[in-house]
Amino acid sequence: MDPFLVSLISGGCAGTSTDLAFFPIDTLKTRLQAKGGFFANGGWSGIYKGLGSCVVASAPSAALFFVTYDSMKRYTKDSGLLSPTVSHMVSASCGEIAACLVRVPGEVIKQRTQAGIAGVGGVSSSWSNLLYLLQNKSGEGVIRGLYRGWNTTIMREIPFTMIQFPLYEWLKSKWATYEHEKSQQPLSLLKGAICGSIAGGIAAAATTPLDVVKTRIMLHQERIGVLSLVRGIIKEEGYGVFWNGVGPRTCWISAGGAIFLGCYELVNSTLTSGNKLK
Repeated sequence: MDPFLVSLISGGCAGTSTDLAFFPIDTLKTRLQAKGGFFANGGWSGIYKGLGSCVVASAPSAALFFVTYDSMKRYTKDSGLLSPTVSHMVSASCGEIAACLVRVPGEVIKQRTQAGIAGVGGVSSSWSNLLYLLQNKSGEGVIRGLYRGWNTTIMREIPFTMIQFPLYEWLKSKWATYEHEKSQQPLSLLKGAICGSIAGGIAAAATTPLDVVKTRIMLHQERIGVLSLVRGIIKEEGYGVFWNGVGPRTCWISAGGAIFLGCYELVNSTLTSGNKLK
């Protein structure tokens, strides 16, 4: 099978499985970060609100990420222009920019629904919030409404992936070298998933403040600049609020990293080995 299709299918499976498994934790994290806090934004009720937009966006955004990431990784490796670590950073950054073309609109709709914000008809659902944005009820334009928070999402995702993927590749490499010296066996999928969990958890914790800013931008009633928002948060709520949701976010992405990267490696290796058998 063509490497492009392998990356496309593997990424789509990884994204969908992870988002379905950990959606309730993502809802709790969003409500913790939203203005007013957890209970003011829905508390424990309706923790699957926004699942529809998440499912629709997860497969294509993850597929776009891995198609770009794997392609860039192959290109930079073949060209020999960059060291492995820098290659992984550049490839992951390009992958995130591509993925955000789909992810950001999905995130805007999902987080509005998770926080109980009503769309068209006064209903808080993925469909009503999508219609709200498509009908330009916010008055900021359809594209600007759907891509609200684009800059802050990129500001969060690029540092996140520049930590996660080089660390993930490094941990896999070190563990694989150790395993090969010990038993001449390649690194198992389970151990690769553990590497993904560790890398994801560290990256998630480190970028939580950026995630808080991104969430607030997407949920704000009116369009607002990043600096104005940050100054307002500090003045009204203090610096500690930037770490709201760090526990759920770290646990979710740590566990999700194991499933996301583990599922990707499983499907990727299955499709690749199928090619070899032919």
